Amino acid sequence: MRKVVGIKSLIKYLHSVNYPLTEEEILELILNKSIPHLRPLSDMIVFNLDHVDSWLSQQQHKD
Repeated sequence: MRKVVGIKSLIKYLHSVNYPLTEEEILELILNKSIPHLRPLSDMIVFNLDHVDSWLSQQQHKD
């Protein structure tokens, strides 16, 4: 499983795949449970990049 921990790491990954989002946009997506993420601890957010890639694919088909 490919994963990143934290929003800043996700931002770097999204920039690398040409889907830039701001921290505020990501926080909104997390709040709305729109982007796949795990919260194993209350102060830790983990993103499975395989799930994020699937989510990205769905977002690009909506455009």
